[in-house]
Amino acid sequence: MIDDLKGDESWRMFRIISEFTEGFDKLSDIGFTISIFGSARTDPNDPYYLKAVEASKRLAKENYSIISGGGPGIMAAANQGAAEQGAISVGLNIDLPFEQTPNKFQNKSLEFRYFFVRKVMFVKYSMGYICFPGGFGTLDECFEALTLVQTNKIYKIPVILFGVEFWSGLIDWMKDTLLSHNTISEEDFDLILLTDSIDEAVELLNNHREQKLKYIKEASKENS
Repeated sequence: MIDDLKGDESWRMFRIISEFTEGFDKLSDIGFTISIFGSARTDPNDPYYLKAVEASKRLAKENYSIISGGGPGIMAAANQGAAEQGAISVGLNIDLPFEQTPNKFQNKSLEFRYFFVRKVMFVKYSMGYICFPGGFGTLDECFEALTLVQTNKIYKIPVILFGVEFWSGLIDWMKDTLLSHNTISEEDFDLILLTDSIDEAVELLNNHREQKLKYIKEASKENS
């Protein structure tokens, strides 16, 4: 029985490695990329769905690629906007017993069994996160990015919470509870932009890209 368990674990490791390898191979050339998160349950007629399509189109016009979780709802809206604009539209699909059906707007698609591998792809290839209203998955992805930036495990990236009415309660709770218990710092709120404005979100992301390009040029000069 122990030998059988060892065999199962070995094959699981091969599967994990293969998912990392495929992800790195397929996503290495997608350029400046924004990840858009949100609920899989959002209806195509919902105002947030329409805003996600609009935001994705705007970003595509600014020469960004778009990554989503590949499913329906806000994820489909993100891929739809990018695809309609002729941009790279990536779907990082996950094998789930419910909800996850790959949307038709992906022109670059990957399949994952393991959430943690999929989350590495979001973080590694994104230079900004836009979080539309969503559930546990959206919160998980948002807070992981904030944690990695806060702890300096990744370079600072913009984390945008789109939907003031939806997200304000969370921000208020963080200020009233987390901050008052000294479990986070006041400056941690500088990591987050809460907005209803696509223009404001795009401006922040463009400014971040300019800073990143400047850093890359300076680093290249130092190494030449």
